[in-house]
Amino acid sequence: MTAKVRDSENPPWTEEMLGPPLVKKGRGRQREPTKVSTTIRLDADVLAFFRARGPGYQTQINDALRKLVKRSLANRSS
Repeated sequence: MTAKVRDSENPPWTEEMLGPPLVKKGRGRQREPTKVSTTIRLDADVLAFFRARGPGYQTQINDALRKLVKRSLANRSS
């Protein structure tokens, strides 16, 4: 077993040195519109396609679904 060595140039941290703990809760306030967290099952090839396009693949999937919804609503009203 190794004995602890006291180093006068590097004393152990004290609560006073560390200060009060910082507590962060969640992501903070979201910008409008607020998105809803959900679980969705996608085919592996569809997910691979969007992931291969780089960061932000969830936003890309959301944008593709939004375009589909707008197109569907436009066809319904005509």
